[in-house]
Amino acid sequence: MATTDPRVDAYIAKSAEFAQPILAHIRNLVHDACPEVVETMKWSFPHFDYKGMMCSMASFKQHSAMGFWKWQLMSASKGAKADEAMGSFGRITSLADLPPDKTLRALVKEAMKLNETGAKTPRPEPKPRPKLVVPEYLRAALGKNKAAKKAFDRFSDSSKKEYVEWITEAKTEATRERRLLTAIEWIAEGKTRNWKYANC
Repeated sequence: MATTDPRVDAYIAKSAEFAQPILAHIRNLVHDACPEVVETMKWSFPHFDYKGMMCSMASFKQHSAMGFWKWQLMSASKGAKADEAMGSFGRITSLADLPPDKTLRALVKEAMKLNETGAKTPRPEPKPRPKLVVPEYLRAALGKNKAAKKAFDRFSDSSKKEYVEWITEAKTEATRERRLLTAIEWIAEGKTRNWKYANC
C-alpha cells in the first residue's frame, strides 16, 4: 500500500501556482504506477522510494522538475538531450512539458524493476589530476642541493604542491626569493611545508 507524507502536501501547497497541478499530477501518476511507493522528503524536496530511491520532483520559481534516480540506466535516457535544469525532462512549466501519462507510467515501472534487481548507476570516471609543474627556478635550486633534491623527490605529490604553491604565490620577487631559500633549507631536512603543525 502506498505511503503518503504530509510534508509533500505542504511542499505542493507552498509551490508556485503554475507548479501545483504539475506536482500533483506527477505524485498521482507515481502512486498509480507503483502502489507500494513510499513518499519522503530528501534535500528539501519530495522523493518517491520503492526498494530504494526511485524518483523525485521539485518546484522552482519558474519551472518544475522530475527526475529518476537511475536515469542513466533507463531506455528513455539514450539520446536524450542534456538540459541545464535538474531532472530527467528539463524545465517543466506546464503539464504539456511532461511525457504522456502512458510513457511516464512505463518509466516508473522501468525504474521499479531497476530497484528490484539492485541495478547500480555507473560512477563517473575520475578526472585525471593535472600534472604538477615545478617552476624552473625551484628545480634549479633543488639541483644545487643534493639532500633537498633527494627529499623532494621522495615527497608525495600533495607535499610537493604545497611548496610549489607557497613559492609561486609570493606577491613580490623578494618574497619569492626568501621563500625559495627557506623551502630548500626545510626540504633538505626532510620537512614538509607545514611541518610546524604536523604534531599539533
